[in-house]
Amino acid sequence: MTYTEFLAAKATRAEQVGPTIQHSDLHPTLYPFQRDIVTWAAGVGRAAVWADTGLGKTFMQVEWMRRITDSGLIVAPLAICRQTIREAAKLGVQLTYRRDGVIDGHTITNYEMLHRFDPADAGAMVLDESSILKNSNGKMRSHLIDWARTVPFRLACSATPAPNDPEELTNQAAFLGHMTRVNMLAAYFVHDQDGWRIKGHARRPMFRWMSTWATAIRKPSDLGYPDDGYDLPGLRIIPEVVDAELAAPDDALFFDAPRGVTGRSAARRQTLTARVERAAELVSAERSEPWILWCGLNDEATELAKATGGVNVHGSMSPEEKAEALMAFADDEIQVLITKPSIASQGLNYQHCARMAFVGLSDSYEQYYQAIRRCHRYGQTRVVNAHIVLSQAEQTIAANVSRKESEAASITDELIHEMTRGRAAA
Repeated sequence: MTYTEFLAAKATRAEQVGPTIQHSDLHPTLYPFQRDIVTWAAGVGRAAVWADTGLGKTFMQVEWMRRITDSGLIVAPLAICRQTIREAAKLGVQLTYRRDGVIDGHTITNYEMLHRFDPADAGAMVLDESSILKNSNGKMRSHLIDWARTVPFRLACSATPAPNDPEELTNQAAFLGHMTRVNMLAAYFVHDQDGWRIKGHARRPMFRWMSTWATAIRKPSDLGYPDDGYDLPGLRIIPEVVDAELAAPDDALFFDAPRGVTGRSAARRQTLTARVERAAELVSAERSEPWILWCGLNDEATELAKATGGVNVHGSMSPEEKAEALMAFADDEIQVLITKPSIASQGLNYQHCARMAFVGLSDSYEQYYQAIRRCHRYGQTRVVNAHIVLSQAEQTIAANVSRKESEAASITDELIHEMTRGRAAA
């Protein structure tokens, strides 16, 4: 037996370390499919819940923590902390925001404050928006994994566990203590000129093993429940290709499709004015509607604010100022919100809004998906219009995002299949 075969055989099933709880132990507000997930996650003890937006991850994580410990810590983006406290109150759970390092009963803090807390004080930890394990820099990722190492019970919650880079699933496994990144790569992946990819023969064994510690769900019927009340209205993706002439590089006669970060940034800057003008026209045409304008450059945000009168939530604001403005939009106190997906694309509930525009795109499928899902989520009652404002030269970026979307769907399909297959046989 090779070392790789040994690791794969050893990882056939995650160890179950949590307590057994019953549906009747949980708050009656939870739907049956949510109760299934909470009771399963409690029994696993160190579990991942990858539930699509609007399926009640906040309710599930709060109830999981309430049933599993009296001294739990939820770690989340600051803007989401307030929203989570509101949701917890609906379950009768007093969730206290702390930044002083004190875990006082059921406590929540933001990522930036985690270093002040002692893991020895936490009976359980919830990592909300656990895709931070992919998006954050190496220092933050290592800190999260190291901090949680001695916490007995852990829960990782996200709507997009591995949007386009399957090897990033290794960070989730490492955070939960099921396998190190190095060992998981050795067992299931191969590295070639395109980066890490799952070995052909290892796909099913990997997803079978993952299904013992991770649940992926896009709708209640994935767990055998009716989808009543979870029928999303339509989503219209509307291309807005602007006419913008780009200057050719010094060493070329014509401008070709942008390549690399530098080329794409140059194309984006040259088409800024045309894209901002088109976005402003869209807002003006439906001025009574709440709008989110997603941008990637500071100059885009500045010009959009001038053109639309919208509120620009930007990186130089304090975390508290960002949270205040983002919640003001949720409360319908701001008509036009201008911000970057890196600031506001995760966790926030904006079902009151059904209009948005991407004033340019990055290559991140996850940010694109999460940004759309702020509005197109369960609880939305109207068709959502998402305008993609690009120049002709930038359409290769849109094609790249589309390719990543297909990979994400494939991964989720496989995990759901193995999850339902394995639990039916249990």
